[in-house]
Amino acid sequence: MAAPQDVHVRICNQEIVKFDLEVKALIQDIRDCSGPLSALTELNTKVKEKFQQLRHRIQELEQSAKEQDKESEKQVLLQEVENHKKQMLSNQTSWRKANLTCKIAIDNLEKAELLQGGDLLRQRKTTKESLAQTSSSITESLMGISRMMSQQVQQSEEAMQTLVHSSNRQQSTRKASSLSPSQFFPDYPGCK
Repeated sequence: MAAPQDVHVRICNQEIVKFDLEVKALIQDIRDCSGPLSALTELNTKVKEKFQQLRHRIQELEQSAKEQDKESEKQVLLQEVENHKKQMLSNQTSWRKANLTCKIAIDNLEKAELLQGGDLLRQRKTTKESLAQTSSSITESLMGISRMMSQQVQQSEEAMQTLVHSSNRQQSTRKASSLSPSQFFPDYPGCK
């Protein structure tokens, strides 16, 4: 049967490997993260927790190594502890790089969104300018129509006056033709 200390060492090693793999998976998630910043912060919180658990297990393994009776077993375990510490430092470096890369990507994405917002402002300005031009051209057209209608009304008034004047003349001509010459020239000998 294995000594209880051997079982504890094996469990520590298994948990160290498990936490190491979880940290690496979270670092990959950070590399793949495209934002928002809150998602990155949440991933970083998880990584910190896993590093804390990993550090704790490495310390436990180191303590178990120091408690070993045989110097050869002690040296083997201390070498494993050293390797785990190096791996943890490598993971921390990868984590920092992944964070930096992700933050740069998020910043670039935000800048692109802001620039697109600027494009929208330019489009709005262009739209406002075209609306102003359209409005101006409509106003000019309406003023032209108003002038034409005014001319039409004036021509109609002139035509109406011409008609009224001709009507009055025609009526006075009729009245004049219905009168006999004796009414105009009573003393004239041929009109009697």
